[in-house]
Amino acid sequence: MTQQNRHMPDWHGRTPFPHACRWLLAVGAMALPMTRAMAQAIPAAMPSVPSLVTNGAVSVMPSTGVTQEQQISLNMDAERLGPTPEAIRRPPNTPIPPSGVPVYPSAGLATMSVAPVSSPGDSKAFHKIELDALLVHHEGPSSLLPEWIDAQHDSDLEDPYYVPTAGSGHLVPQLNPLRKRLLDHGVSFAFTYKGEAMGVINGGVERGMSYVHELTAQVNFDLEKMAGITGWSVHTLVMERAGHAVSHDRVGEYYVNLQEVYGLSGNVVAHLVDFYAEKKLLDNHLDITFGRMALTHVFATSPLLCSFMVTCSAPVALKLDPGFSVYPKATWGSRIRMRPTRDTAIQIGAYSVNALSDNPSGWAWGSEKATGIMLPVEFTWQPFLTRNRLPGHYVLGYAHDTTRYADQIGVGLPAALQSAAGRQRSAPMDMFWFEGDQMVYRRGGRNQMAGGYLMAGYIHNTPHVTSISDEAYGGLSFAGVFPSRVTDRLGIMYSWYHVSHRKEEGQILRYEAGYSLGSSVRAPQTDSHIIEAYYAIDAMPGILVQPEFEYMIRPGETKHIPNAALVGLKVIANL
Repeated sequence: MTQQNRHMPDWHGRTPFPHACRWLLAVGAMALPMTRAMAQAIPAAMPSVPSLVTNGAVSVMPSTGVTQEQQISLNMDAERLGPTPEAIRRPPNTPIPPSGVPVYPSAGLATMSVAPVSSPGDSKAFHKIELDALLVHHEGPSSLLPEWIDAQHDSDLEDPYYVPTAGSGHLVPQLNPLRKRLLDHGVSFAFTYKGEAMGVINGGVERGMSYVHELTAQVNFDLEKMAGITGWSVHTLVMERAGHAVSHDRVGEYYVNLQEVYGLSGNVVAHLVDFYAEKKLLDNHLDITFGRMALTHVFATSPLLCSFMVTCSAPVALKLDPGFSVYPKATWGSRIRMRPTRDTAIQIGAYSVNALSDNPSGWAWGSEKATGIMLPVEFTWQPFLTRNRLPGHYVLGYAHDTTRYADQIGVGLPAALQSAAGRQRSAPMDMFWFEGDQMVYRRGGRNQMAGGYLMAGYIHNTPHVTSISDEAYGGLSFAGVFPSRVTDRLGIMYSWYHVSHRKEEGQILRYEAGYSLGSSVRAPQTDSHIIEAYYAIDAMPGILVQPEFEYMIRPGETKHIPNAALVGLKVIANL
């Protein structure tokens, strides 16, 4: 292939991955001016250094006897300097406490607008979302960083990692006394409405608007307060979803849900999502959960991802895998989590695997047919960088599904073409994922979300047995873009999805032989791209209003449907 045409589409319209790389570079360039401004502001806020005098080969501070190297170390040590006052100044009238830790459960603590975990015990432990490190005086990879960059210390890790997806505070503050009384007796609750209206304004299959919503009720029971059972809690969550999604009829897209509030449990009056127990062990050093839950409560997810419609509550390439039970699809399972050092965490799990379409209500456990076991493991590095305590989350995960799945090349292939497909084999499924985000500036407080993040990720599935084998994404999530609106958040993300080559090869065989590919597939499928942007407005206590824009390139993973532009609005209310 020549230099001129090596990035051009091939015969059936594939857009190659270098196109995605250019988008990622563009996203990084957007944040560069802001990171430069942050870097210029830090030296100006540092304490002044007394002039140095030279005493032989070593510079010594006047009257102190401190060497130049020692003084530079003292002045450049991130923990001694502390954050700049402007960076941590709280916005006026914010309901979030100065500690940055919202009263639990506050909708928005976790990826689905509700908190999946809590810490039982006294009032202080109740806020302690994070586990204590096994080696409390040791760091992992952060110890390799220069002293002036590494700002790790114990208290930062108690600050929960959350996005206030339902706005700050509560819509009905009159219930706060009741909340307090129930909390004192070990019962906490949250009730959330989330509505999403999205319309096609150009391209796709047809123009028009679609609306979906969910009502979520969560109740958690602290058994230590209720019955003196130390370290135990029980978590329940029920939701109702209704509406008509925009993806299929109006855009012609069947892999990617363009609205988060739909898919696995659409139009179910009372879907049981969570019913699991949690146990804190070894003086808050080990956490075990077991019961009915979704993997994406804790694996391959982040609250930054779930502030977007398309990626919530996990990257699409994982949500399509039958073994990866994605919220609100729950399954039987258990997870163990620990933190070896202050900046690292490890979690492993074992979950029953059944078809995503099994038990759509969540209550009919007997109707589920287990096909195997999902075994995920995930490692997280969480550094805190520079004097402004800029948190990062770098996640590396792997999961093995023991279920044997059919070779995608043969799925739906007519008998006359089976020999042309060659050797086919069933196989289990393996999934790999990397997800990273890093705060690049701090503005509006001490909590982990008071600032702007850059983020990126890559997912790979076994191509023989999956529909989407690869996904890559990159984007930003910036708070305080407007100085007077420090709790609002701007999000932009680009995602690339690649159809498994085995699935594509099977479709090519049928297409070239003149067989139909089905009503929802226009041609052999290759890849697609989505650009999503939102601006989340913390409108009033308990109310978040979020205008949305989405642009899908190659709907249906072919060139036969025009690129679709969509606009919409998401509203979240927290009782």
